[in-house]
Amino acid sequence: MFELPEVETVRRDLERDIVGKKVKHAEATSMKVLRRYRTRNAFTSRLIGNKIETVTRLGLRIAIGLDNETTLVVDLGSSGSLRRAANKEEVDRATEVVVTFTQHGQLRLLDDAGTSEMFVVANDSIADELPDLEALGLDPVSQPVTWTTFGRSLLARRVRLKTLLTDPTFVVGIGEIYADEILFHAGLRHNRMSDSLTSQEIRRLHRALVGTLHDAIKHRGTSISEREFIDPLGNPGEYGSHLMVWGRHGELSARSRLPIQRVKFRGRWTYFCETQV
Repeated sequence: MFELPEVETVRRDLERDIVGKKVKHAEATSMKVLRRYRTRNAFTSRLIGNKIETVTRLGLRIAIGLDNETTLVVDLGSSGSLRRAANKEEVDRATEVVVTFTQHGQLRLLDDAGTSEMFVVANDSIADELPDLEALGLDPVSQPVTWTTFGRSLLARRVRLKTLLTDPTFVVGIGEIYADEILFHAGLRHNRMSDSLTSQEIRRLHRALVGTLHDAIKHRGTSISEREFIDPLGNPGEYGSHLMVWGRHGELSARSRLPIQRVKFRGRWTYFCETQV
């Protein structure tokens, strides 16, 4: 799945670009990403004629608020891509949904694999349609959290650090890539128990968590061969060249000048430096 920096990059781009625009026409090429509907028209008819008022984020979902008290929810999954395009621009074969505005082009959802989803929901029904939102944990990008609050949540659990970081009920939107990077910057091993950290280690982990996420957003997310990320302007995320350990097995660590290690953890590779304790 895409992680928080990728989804937040898309949200910020769309907030700058499509708020205030009115939907003239909407078209779905198939039912692949419309799993909550029986027909394409049942979805597209809920968009036409409405004006976009807000673009926010619900966990890892994009929420596009419309002026009729409904919200267009977009879940990018692990293969979806929202793109801005001119009306006459050639339509990519992976395009599933095209939203045409009265002015300034279109918004398109591309998804060859079909892991993404789009649907419209009444604002007062969002909690019912997305019950998992209630269980989401800290969101350090949209709601900054102090290291003391973070520490209390951390020490209240007894679980391996990487398991905890990738648990959405603890913190939103961290997967394999950013968990390894955060732990490297914090100098902590993936298999340390969460309730074993000292106050200094909690501070380091909190600083690494916030810093890594904001740096990744600044560099517009991570695009890798296993999971390509393309922003709404059609550009790949640039944070991949800034990764310190993830995917760099055998390369020399910037911290120790020793080869970066990897081990299988929960069935997947975890990357780390020997200096992490």
